[in-house]
Amino acid sequence: MKANKNKIILVEDDETLGYLLSEYLMMNDFDVFWAKNSVICLKMLKQNTYDLAILDIMLPDIDGFSLANNIKNSHPTLPFIFLTARSLKVDVLKGFSVGAVDYLKKPIDEEELVVRIKTLLSRLERPKQEGATDEIYDIGNYLFNTINQELDYLGETIKLTNRESLLLLHLVTHKNTLCTHKEILTRIWGKNDYFNKKSLNVFITHLRKYLDKDHRIKLENVHNRGFILKIEGNN
Repeated sequence: MKANKNKIILVEDDETLGYLLSEYLMMNDFDVFWAKNSVICLKMLKQNTYDLAILDIMLPDIDGFSLANNIKNSHPTLPFIFLTARSLKVDVLKGFSVGAVDYLKKPIDEEELVVRIKTLLSRLERPKQEGATDEIYDIGNYLFNTINQELDYLGETIKLTNRESLLLLHLVTHKNTLCTHKEILTRIWGKNDYFNKKSLNVFITHLRKYLDKDHRIKLENVHNRGFILKIEGNN
């Protein structure tokens, strides 16, 4: 039996689907905690820690997008994905804009779901970037702690999400160098496609906001190519 199983909180109001997904994921060595609505989910999050949240959007109380915003504010290091029947482009983009690390459409093959979850969790374990040896990086007047996933500015601490931390680590270990859309998306998102590129742009916006207190730091967009983190006087 596998020790230290990944703990997943599943938010699904459909009794049949919730039961089937819970059973299948447990058969594949995940610890699954099933919440049938958003209120139950939020209570469970106060009581335990989890490695991943799987959220439906059409819930009977608080909708999945609002729940995601709540999770992002109160549990910023918890990655979440949407698993939903809402497949319109506007819904997919909104899902990524609120911070989802993936957006899966129902019906989904259970084997595919397991593979997607395992791949996602393996990426979010924060593997060392090639050539990276430090745990704390100077970024102008900021200190970036990769272990705690924190960005400190003169005593003010910003807690980063898993994906924000991975993205910033990639940029800072390649500072003053073009990081292409393809290499970022392939390394951190696992797939270079339209929706993930939209998600990447959202995360770049987050990092720009976090880093805007130091005018020496520029996170520049190179049109249709990628991004460059420029830090004056920080070699």
